[in-house]
Amino acid sequence: MRKVLVSIATVIGLVLSSNVAFADTVKPGASMTHMKTAAGVASTLEAAGVILYVQGGATSAVVGDNLSAATSQVVFHIPITANKAGVQHVGSNIIFFNTENNQYLTLKNPVIDLATGVVSATVPQAGDAIVDILTITNASTAKPKITNDKKAKQRTTAYTGTTLVLAPGVAATIASVLGLPAGSLPDGLAFGTADVTLYSKLK
Repeated sequence: MRKVLVSIATVIGLVLSSNVAFADTVKPGASMTHMKTAAGVASTLEAAGVILYVQGGATSAVVGDNLSAATSQVVFHIPITANKAGVQHVGSNIIFFNTENNQYLTLKNPVIDLATGVVSATVPQAGDAIVDILTITNASTAKPKITNDKKAKQRTTAYTGTTLVLAPGVAATIASVLGLPAGSLPDGLAFGTADVTLYSKLK
């Protein structure tokens, strides 16, 4: 089951090492992952009665006219609260919610790992199994931009344009958990992109 579910953490989305991420707050340890779904993902899910959002300190918004618009995108801002074995988003969840039957899939505490090229998460509906949900297609070529601010004694490490697709088998698993007809979501669906920046102390 682990190999069947979220590899966009960061989104969703994006587990990078301790020197990975994209943040809003210039403060060590207060970094942020920005994840944006690809155009068409929101409308594909909405057509199936499914909405995508985040909870637990993370925020989400819709870019475009509405969820059903072909070019609309969902943007996530997910705080990074721990950095062990990659970028961990402790306390934040990504939710797929089926409005037709109130079934939902929770991707808990997404972790982004560029070394393995996956974003994984704990899935309560799968017995709290840790599942690879998204594949980072350009993980091997992703290079961080490192900026050292000696005056502030701070280092900024930023990865931008990380591309995400649903890991093999994840689309079918999502459809099954949400009670959707088989084939509702295409396998390997291009999920979106993510930027991650971490702020750390400059020694």
